[in-house]
Amino acid sequence: MREAFGRLGRYSLLKGVSLFLMVVVALYLTVFIANWGGELDKIRRAQIKYDVTVGVSMAFADQGLTQEQLQVIIDDAVATQYRRFGLDRPFIIRSFYYLRDAVTLNLGRAEMMTSDYGSRQVTDILKDRVPRTLLLIATSELILFFLALLIALFLSRRYGGWLDRVIVGLAPTSAAPGWFYGIFLILIFAAVLGVLPYGRMVQIGVPKGTWEYFFSVLKHMVLPVSAIIIGAIFSSIYSWRTFFLIYSSEDYVELARAKGLSSQAIERRYVLRPTLPPIVTSFLLMIITVWMGMIILESVFNWPGLGQTFYEAMQRFDTPVIVGIVVIYGYLLAATVFMLDFIYALLDPRVRVGPGGSR
Repeated sequence: MREAFGRLGRYSLLKGVSLFLMVVVALYLTVFIANWGGELDKIRRAQIKYDVTVGVSMAFADQGLTQEQLQVIIDDAVATQYRRFGLDRPFIIRSFYYLRDAVTLNLGRAEMMTSDYGSRQVTDILKDRVPRTLLLIATSELILFFLALLIALFLSRRYGGWLDRVIVGLAPTSAAPGWFYGIFLILIFAAVLGVLPYGRMVQIGVPKGTWEYFFSVLKHMVLPVSAIIIGAIFSSIYSWRTFFLIYSSEDYVELARAKGLSSQAIERRYVLRPTLPPIVTSFLLMIITVWMGMIILESVFNWPGLGQTFYEAMQRFDTPVIVGIVVIYGYLLAATVFMLDFIYALLDPRVRVGPGGSR
């Protein structure tokens, strides 16, 4: 047992370190590209100059200094701060400092300002917006996973039926992203019927009570969640139903039928369990794709999450916010890949986690 845990610990450490290094390399390329032309340096220099000017002006306000004398003090202080943050060094050297700040999300202040936002610290912006996006994604993806799984199992038992043919015919509609269907949902349920809000996270004038706030958020989630589900459900059902059909024709399944096992037991033990690892893989990678698609979907529904923040940052060339969101995407992808092996081992006893494990 101790040897098994030791092997698992070594494997987890090596896997985590390798994934972290991959994320670091990707982030360095992002930082390098984002700094092309020195845009990030310009933002940092402007921020430093502004802070120093305000601080020096307030400190020497009652000293009776002339504007020229005050400017000399400001210039000296700005030069000192430039040396402190390495802005007097070549860009290649500075890029590694920027990489350190990107990995730790220590990106300073953002240039963007929104009506519902007070702080300009990038870390505060991300802490505020990430949970809102996670709420939308977690709700939609959980509903999508279990709904598609149940329907795919149902169709695998009725291969060739009219509902099966309908799902196969609708599968190509998943080529359109969720925000595309979101536009039509807004037109139908908000503009024409008027039963659901156009967008936002809560109604104008934030509800005071906890339950009022909860039901307001729930009502505003209906359309964006429905758009995400509609945009992915038919292709998921089609592909997962194909997995079930392939595994249901295996020899060991026929042997289980010959032994007289019930259909429910055969599905649970011999069809569903071996198909779950590839299904979970495709589902988790689909979540990553949905994350990237949230940029437009949140803008369509005016949902104040990470996607809309990224869109606003792109419009304002807000490099620190853009880099911070890319860092989160990188961490999300690395965490997904890291967890896949362990999910495989939990779902399929044939898979061993660690060096030499079977795949």
